[in-house]
Amino acid sequence: MEQTVAELYQRWAEIEVKELSPIFYDWATSIADDSEVLGLIDDLPTSKRQPNLVFTAARFCGAPVGSYSELRPWLLSRWLEVESVIRERATQTNEAGRCAVLLPVLSRLRGPLALIEVGASAGLCLYPDQYSYRYETDQGVVPLDPTTGPSSVELSCRIEADSVPNQLPTVVFRAGIDLNPVDLRDSDQVKWLETLIWPEHDDRRHRFRAAAELVAADPPMLVKGDLLDNISALITEAPKNAGVVVFHSAVLVYLTPKRRDQFVELMEFMPDVTWISNEGEDVLPTVASRISVPVNGRTVLALNGRPCAVVGPHGQSYERIGIAEGASKKLAEGLLRDGPRTDAMGYGN
Repeated sequence: MEQTVAELYQRWAEIEVKELSPIFYDWATSIADDSEVLGLIDDLPTSKRQPNLVFTAARFCGAPVGSYSELRPWLLSRWLEVESVIRERATQTNEAGRCAVLLPVLSRLRGPLALIEVGASAGLCLYPDQYSYRYETDQGVVPLDPTTGPSSVELSCRIEADSVPNQLPTVVFRAGIDLNPVDLRDSDQVKWLETLIWPEHDDRRHRFRAAAELVAADPPMLVKGDLLDNISALITEAPKNAGVVVFHSAVLVYLTPKRRDQFVELMEFMPDVTWISNEGEDVLPTVASRISVPVNGRTVLALNGRPCAVVGPHGQSYERIGIAEGASKKLAEGLLRDGPRTDAMGYGN
């Protein structure tokens, strides 16, 4: 049974933002009980009703960022303007912080690497080798910097001590696919990406600005188009001596179940490609079914379809869960730097 708009907003509030954004929690739970505003949202196409898009469009148009009692009269009076932005734009959250939870996997792959991101937005997650990391463990903070020294972009992540990566990958190719790639030289597009960051998250805003400046100085190859139509051709662009890694974070949720299944099937049958997914618990059921720890609003990080961690949605935490059924065939074929082995992350045969 298809969920109602009220159910969509209540579920999003409880699962996604309750612990992360008091303002959005207030807005979403209040809208779930507001028939007038629900009616306006219900008139939007199904793909345009998600809270993050509606709230970002409102803030982009100048909505007061406070209590719902302040937002409601403003929203009702400015709905036509907000609706226009909702219909024109899409959620393209580009969180460089997710590199902190990708790195424990990327750092163990045999390089050099060719990175291809599906749903790349502006491509901020294509630069894991150029950011600094501060991994917070029970034994203290473990720093990790590029060989050139500390980066202007510093990412923090809570993690178990034995999951902390000890090196950055060597990246020789960066490319991405997006229906609407973001040009970081366009101030309007940059403003939209920044507005997508939740109100209370000043640290993420600071990080975004630093990452946007770094990437704009040396932008990646970004292809405009559908992931299924373009991924194979883009893979052929990668250098022949590089290990190809296709990855995505919070992207497949926007595909229909049929298209999602087609993408998964494509990834599973590409013998020379390593596939890293970082999606919500409900997005890839076959992945989520292999874990036994509670997800609690986090996302599931998987390598070649096999889960290895549950992680904070913005890269703020990493909890290793191991691989339930042993190593994937690609790991067994030696894509890890040291060949097939059993190590602290649970990889091995």
